[in-house]
Amino acid sequence: MKRMIGFILFWIAIGMTIMLFITNGVLAILIIILLLILGYNLFAC
Repeated sequence: MKRMIGFILFWIAIGMTIMLFITNGVLAILIIILLLILGYNLFAC
């Protein structure tokens, strides 16, 4: 279950990265970094 949640969070972060090219924002960058780290940790463990 943790792997699936990590996989989902990783792809949400990828989608937000694409969104970043449309609208720039510091909050978006912080959320992307948080989701990538959290998703990777949940997927890898």
